[in-house]
Amino acid sequence: MSTDPESERRTAEARAAVTASLASIGGSVDNEMRTRAADLHSNAEAIAKQEKELAKQTAALAKQSAQWQKLAGTSTKKLNEIGDIQNWAEMIERDLLVLEETLRLVEGKAPPETASGTSGWEM
Repeated sequence: MSTDPESERRTAEARAAVTASLASIGGSVDNEMRTRAADLHSNAEAIAKQEKELAKQTAALAKQSAQWQKLAGTSTKKLNEIGDIQNWAEMIERDLLVLEETLRLVEGKAPPETASGTSGWEM
């Protein structure tokens, strides 16, 4: 089989065109993959930075929450103490009223008039 030089030239040109086309497509795909890989790497760095900031903010929030919880506990204790003091004061006041009335009866004095015009103790 004899090949003519023109046919060989056309075959070589066609082969070169196909090779160039494949190289161009390969380069395009390679370039796209490199761009995607760079984006993924960049996004991974941004996510890692955000994770670090989130952990920092979470720790700060936990610290603040613990402080608020401690303050709430202290406030509750103080309120209970105030309630205890109020109860104690009311008991002392009742005891003093009983002592006052007892002394009045011992001394034989008349019961004091109240603003309503009635005596303080009913007998």
